[in-house]
Amino acid sequence: GTKKKAKCPGLGLFYTILAAFLFSLASLLFKKIEDVHSVEVSAFRCVFQMAFVLPGLIYYKTGFLGPKGKRIFLFFRGFLGSTSMVLLYYAYQVMPLADATVITFTSPVFTSLLAWIFLKEKYSPWDLLFTLFAVTGVILIARPPFLFGSRVTGLEGSYSDHLKGTIAAIASTLSAASTFVIIRKVGKSVHYFLSIWYYAVIGLIGCIIALFVMKEWHLPHCGRDRVFLILIGLLGLGGQIFLTKALQIEKAGPVSIMRTMDVVFAFILQALFLNNIPTWWTVGGALCVVASSCGTAIRKWRHSVKRAKQRAI
Repeated sequence: GTKKKAKCPGLGLFYTILAAFLFSLASLLFKKIEDVHSVEVSAFRCVFQMAFVLPGLIYYKTGFLGPKGKRIFLFFRGFLGSTSMVLLYYAYQVMPLADATVITFTSPVFTSLLAWIFLKEKYSPWDLLFTLFAVTGVILIARPPFLFGSRVTGLEGSYSDHLKGTIAAIASTLSAASTFVIIRKVGKSVHYFLSIWYYAVIGLIGCIIALFVMKEWHLPHCGRDRVFLILIGLLGLGGQIFLTKALQIEKAGPVSIMRTMDVVFAFILQALFLNNIPTWWTVGGALCVVASSCGTAIRKWRHSVKRAKQRAI
């Protein structure tokens, strides 16, 4: 018989780290852009994703709609993924990069909750404990005045904007968690290029409608901002490809753990390029969120390995 080609160990985790780094670079460039609405940046990113994914769809002959039984999942993957992107970019605009990034890493906790609801996965007391850790981390970052007093330090703008950014980041996290559940539900039955295609097309349509309603569409005046928009599109495309590929060849637990590298990259880039040293409240919140995220991922990972052994027996 013909021997199957051995898989490269750790390839999925390498893809995850690379995706985290690309997403962090895109976030840094977004913070450097001036006078461009977050929805418009999202629209540019969707255009670049469509332009680069289209040749892949033609080459692999996947079609543009996908299998009939999977189209509804692909639609919601595109809608929720693009919504998460717009909300996250808005959060980046109005709050420190590290703060917004840390909040988004509560997604494993929400992923576990949604997987329990929709995929009938087990939700144990450990999951509840990790949820409490994540909520504690978000509170330390949001720093509501009724708990921390009226003098809240370490903000880029007003506290009102910081609160709006926190809400947007949490909503982005919920949308991203839903996307993870959908991708795992679809699995390898749909090519990852097709998944990204839905993400880009639906996102672009939604962004155009939103820009038309808000009357916010305009090209940036600075040539540097235009270059940054192109780079954000390319980096976002690369991050989406590597993350989707990682989820298809690696278990969700290890991928979720390695995604926390995005927090490390965000802290480093914010300190080096934005001259904004994260506060101790943000560091404490980051530790709570990372502990929650890693704990959730490890527990899910061990559960899946144990179930696989039971099936083998």
